[in-house]
Amino acid sequence: MTFYDGNSNGEGGEVMPELKVRVEGDDNGVNGKRVTLRQRLLEECEAEERYLLVKEPAFSCIQRRSIWFWVKLGVLFTFIGLLAAVFFRWVGPFLMDKELMPIINWEMTTFSTPMLAVLVFASVALFPTILLPSTPSIWVAGMTFGYGFGFLLIISAAAVGVSLPFFIGSLFLHRIQGWLEKYPKKAAILRAAGEGNWFHQFKAVTLIRISPFPYIIYNYCAVATHVKYGPYILGSLIGMVPEIFVAIYT
Repeated sequence: MTFYDGNSNGEGGEVMPELKVRVEGDDNGVNGKRVTLRQRLLEECEAEERYLLVKEPAFSCIQRRSIWFWVKLGVLFTFIGLLAAVFFRWVGPFLMDKELMPIINWEMTTFSTPMLAVLVFASVALFPTILLPSTPSIWVAGMTFGYGFGFLLIISAAAVGVSLPFFIGSLFLHRIQGWLEKYPKKAAILRAAGEGNWFHQFKAVTLIRISPFPYIIYNYCAVATHVKYGPYILGSLIGMVPEIFVAIYT
């Protein structure tokens, strides 16, 4: 290819040879970049495959643990249900007929109504303090005083019964906190009741009272979870209302 010195449409112009310039290393640089990019993609694919190989067994292990947890939970609840059925079908009626009812009948025939009210109030107020159940006394209140006065008698005695362990527990605060730290998983639900504002503590205490958690133990442990007395006493009384009505009706 030739070039002309363009003064007059190519006429009389000087013919100049074509100059070819080769830039060294351009092709090698492009090929090098292509090889580098290909290697990088291959390394990323291999890394992702290794990650999936490591991750899949972990996922399968977690799934197996989750399934095994629900299986154990189902077996536990089934076992508890069978024990409850056996108790209510055979053990409960036997204890009621042979042990509790004779004591209740003796109390109702021996003591006058005012004296019986004092005994019921004292037992409901003091039995939780010494870790004894007060349900039989609630039965006596229901059979003797009915729903109205019986409920007022029991709820007022229950206010004393949950307050005494709260204040006694404050005297042994460090020991109770040490017990809670020794069993962190079991104490997690108790510690949750002491968090948050006043209303949160009230809701947590109410739920604990409604749940099957042993309320006699909670009476002493509540103060160690930093629950204030106001939400503690109000949540306790409201949470115990269904149990009191069922016991009085029984």
